[in-house]
Amino acid sequence: MVNTVSAASAGSVRLGDRTVHRLGLGTNRLIDTEPGRALLRRAVELDVNFIDTADVYQSNDSETTIGHVLGRGKPDVLVATKGGMVLAEDGGGLDGRPEYLRGAVEHSLRRLQVDCIELYQLHRPDPKVPIETSVGALREMQESGMIRRIGLSNVTVEEIERARRVAPIVSVQNRYNLFERESEPVLDYCETHAIVFIPWTPLLRGKLTREKALSEMASERGVTAHQLALRWLLRRSPVVLPIPGTLSPAHLEENLAAVDLEMSADEFHRLSD
Repeated sequence: MVNTVSAASAGSVRLGDRTVHRLGLGTNRLIDTEPGRALLRRAVELDVNFIDTADVYQSNDSETTIGHVLGRGKPDVLVATKGGMVLAEDGGGLDGRPEYLRGAVEHSLRRLQVDCIELYQLHRPDPKVPIETSVGALREMQESGMIRRIGLSNVTVEEIERARRVAPIVSVQNRYNLFERESEPVLDYCETHAIVFIPWTPLLRGKLTREKALSEMASERGVTAHQLALRWLLRRSPVVLPIPGTLSPAHLEENLAAVDLEMSADEFHRLSD
């Protein structure tokens, strides 16, 4: 590993007409405290220019925190958010109706303190609303300047294809990591069609250290299991953009250091098997 830790070392992917580094930051646990704000500032210092959130994360607090720190002053950082899930205190569940999504976008714009959301992702298709209807509403907001780019989350290949008939889709965010690979067909589809694939839970919620084979290889290499798992994801496909979440600046730097690891074809296949 080199001494300089930077997200830029991970290379880049294109989200439509925008290029971002291939290692971002997930913020599902971020709350509006000074340590939370300091983490965001440190991430930007380390060249992290893709930050993922959602309106339901920490009951809107994640978006609020990002708005306070980045708001209108960091145009070089692409903030992606999601909508279509309902907070538990409001009844919970999914709501993909156009009127709900429009309200969700308006609230996210205010919390993020921006005039246009760079990437807005349908958090999960609502089984009561055709995905064409939900994505159509996002397309209308894109045309009116509220949204710059449209993404999907928790979808199948068939749902992606239906959505693409309505609007350009630049990203898909599904659960995926070294041990949870049910979305392999979705990832393969995204690679074929130059759609960025954003794996959520890329580190299996911190449980990777329990996996013996991974831990043994990490020990052989003198690195952490998390670093090895992130490096595997980066090697898996050039369209993969991991977003490991953390509340610790030290863990943030540890995650970013994964991009400087060498990984041979043999090591990649050993982990894959």
